[in-house]
Amino acid sequence: MKAVVMAGGEGTRLRPLTSNRPKPLVPILNKPIAQHIIEHLKQAGITDIVVTLYYLAEEIQSYFGDGSDLGVNLYYSIEDTPLGTAGSVKKAEEWLKDDAFIIVSGDALTDIDVSKALAYHKKNQAQATLVLQQVENPLEFGVVITDDQGSIQRFLEKPSWGEVFSDTVNTGMYIIEPGVLDLMEPGKNYDWSQDIFPRMLAEGQPLFGYVLDEYWTDVGSLPEYRQAQYEMLGGKTQLPILGEQRKDGVWVGDGTEIDPTVEITGPAIIGENCRLKAGVKIGQDTVIGDNALIEEGACLEKAILWDSVYIGKNADLNGCTVCHHATIKDGVTIEEGAVVGDRCHIDSNAKIRTLVKLWPDKVIEADATVTSSLIWGSKYNASLFRNLGVSGIANIELTPEFATKLGASYGAFLKKGATVLVARDPHPASRMLKRGMLAGLVSVGVNVLDAQTLPMPIARSTIRTENCAGGINVRVDPDHPRHALFEFFDKQGIYLTKNAERKIETIFFREDYGRTDMEEVGEIDFAPRALEQYAQRFFSNIRAGDVARRRFKVVVDYAYGRISSVLPDLLGRLGCDVIALNAYTDPARAPKNAMERQALFYNLSQVVLTLRADMGVILYSDGERLGLVDERGDTLFGARLLATLSSLVAQTRPGAKVAVPVTAPSVIEAVMRRTNGVVTRTKTDGRYLMTLSSLPAENVAMAGDLDGGFIFPEFFPTFDAMFAFAKTLEMLSWLQRPLSEFSAELPEVYLSTVDVRCPWEAKGKVMRRLTEESRGQGGRAELIDGIKLKDSEREWVLVLPDASEPLFHVFAEGRNEEDAHARARQYVEKIEAIKG
Repeated sequence: MKAVVMAGGEGTRLRPLTSNRPKPLVPILNKPIAQHIIEHLKQAGITDIVVTLYYLAEEIQSYFGDGSDLGVNLYYSIEDTPLGTAGSVKKAEEWLKDDAFIIVSGDALTDIDVSKALAYHKKNQAQATLVLQQVENPLEFGVVITDDQGSIQRFLEKPSWGEVFSDTVNTGMYIIEPGVLDLMEPGKNYDWSQDIFPRMLAEGQPLFGYVLDEYWTDVGSLPEYRQAQYEMLGGKTQLPILGEQRKDGVWVGDGTEIDPTVEITGPAIIGENCRLKAGVKIGQDTVIGDNALIEEGACLEKAILWDSVYIGKNADLNGCTVCHHATIKDGVTIEEGAVVGDRCHIDSNAKIRTLVKLWPDKVIEADATVTSSLIWGSKYNASLFRNLGVSGIANIELTPEFATKLGASYGAFLKKGATVLVARDPHPASRMLKRGMLAGLVSVGVNVLDAQTLPMPIARSTIRTENCAGGINVRVDPDHPRHALFEFFDKQGIYLTKNAERKIETIFFREDYGRTDMEEVGEIDFAPRALEQYAQRFFSNIRAGDVARRRFKVVVDYAYGRISSVLPDLLGRLGCDVIALNAYTDPARAPKNAMERQALFYNLSQVVLTLRADMGVILYSDGERLGLVDERGDTLFGARLLATLSSLVAQTRPGAKVAVPVTAPSVIEAVMRRTNGVVTRTKTDGRYLMTLSSLPAENVAMAGDLDGGFIFPEFFPTFDAMFAFAKTLEMLSWLQRPLSEFSAELPEVYLSTVDVRCPWEAKGKVMRRLTEESRGQGGRAELIDGIKLKDSEREWVLVLPDASEPLFHVFAEGRNEEDAHARARQYVEKIEAIKG
């Protein structure tokens, strides 16, 4: 049997470790990752090994040569341009024609029993066998779903939590029959998970998953890199460790001198030709490379030192990584998660804070405090984007320096010369952060259209009318009043895709944005015609004369938002008699939660009844969401509001299509069927409603969610409460009936919602177990977003993992209130039992 070691990766998420070397040469316990793999393959009896290369190929060739030093024969296949995970193997086909071969990643660590995996492959007569493993967090991997015999049924590449139907993931190790390579053309880019395996699955070829019993870890991030070393030291693998093992699980290399007063707590490894002086303390899980010199009184705990590192007196290193030839002077403190690149010089008594990354050749002056890659910056989260965008405590986590860096990252994603619209709410913190964002954008050559304090719906529409490449809005986070929120939009004003967010994160963490020449710095202009352009399109999509003839008397609660400067004129041109409440901008008084909105609803209801108005409306969340009060004073929000507006659409546009999230009640289908309408369901994230609405082929008449957000794609494919209210008035003017009658026609809706806390590491297991359980339920399971189990159209339960918090949301609909609660409770108990 032959093997292919995939060693072409750049390892961008491991930077600065990979700044000067390819990822397969990054050391684990003083030995490159790829060397661990090659030696393990040799131990399994495989001596003919093909190594695929791309990034810094010469470094790997120089290190391993022809493989004779390791007792193997190495053949190198070098790509001039990236060919993908499968295309690179196709390029090496000349060495792989004889029999089945195993593909192993050169930048992951494993002690797989190759003979067991091969026997499984042969027994099933598979064309391809994927080596799988169950992991705590499946988000960064390809999830693979198999049946009880191991036959693969479905792939999901890097899913969101709503798509995690199993915690069994693709390890990137495969056993392949040579005939599979015939599915590819030479010189073309192919990916196993996205191209070849889905094609084989569609063609019905035997494709199996082998669940690994042995150790495997993807060394894909800096925390995973450290954890792999700790686990290997802790005996979780059968891979050999260099050096002579002494008592208490301490390995020491040849030529190393250790003062008798040195305290060493195992497990730990110390390389060759090191010197540890008096009073040094080495804590557990410490790794010291060759030729290290550690001065008196230094203390190392869970620290990883590469070769030729100098540690000064009384230095304190905890849970950090220090690369080749770094100099750490006396009294330096390096905290957990920090990384010091090759040849960095850190002078006396400097402090390197948690998660700081120093690229190679940096010089840190004495007594300096480094809190990020920039002096005096703040630390950043491991994942930038959550829910609506990037959120954090204003001026603590999200600072002007952070905003500048984030703006530069977004600008680098869009490329030099692009134009970006930037808006904000009236809060002073938003103004501060927006100015930092502007500086970052123009620093990378991106032009800015400053929309100042335009309401969100108008800002979104201006992105389209001004042909911008994207947009940013800065505001107080509606879900966290002490947090600021950066929201990023594409050229249609829709939230960026998850893939685009990942790319911006990569640029941000790699700091891979180049400053432009002084003459190429971007320009900042204003958008003086934004309101005029919005109003023109507004009235081109509303029959203003029909609304004006009805002479609606409406009470409008602006909820202290900035649309109070826009909507009065629009309603005036619609001939409405308007009574305004809270019609001035005050961020401190704007409703920040459901309880505060309920207080405004109650007051609005009283005013509508007192003044005998036709209806009332409250507009909140910067003009993107609304709630209604009918002429009887009854409030419409959530599911009932969505159903009422769906009914209006159904009666004014027979046969229309509406889009709603998977959490919406079944009454929507019942309402739309009355006039042969259609309902399309999407994931709960609002970007999916917007994206679907933007597609002309879908011909969506209206999209709405359970939080008062509505989209009328004929206008713009984004949430707009102002247009949604005008459209409601238009439909009521055509139907010549009061709002209360449409709400009264609806059947009762019984929904129950419960949140269940669940550790991150157990969420994948919960989803896998629930997915397995659903297989035997006669096709009742829907996997649009989370797992939805249906007994009938009006009887269902949805289990949805939260994307950014360690919890599950359980939604249920039943025949009555008690039934809905019982269904939700049943699955809450299941989750509690599975998570343990």
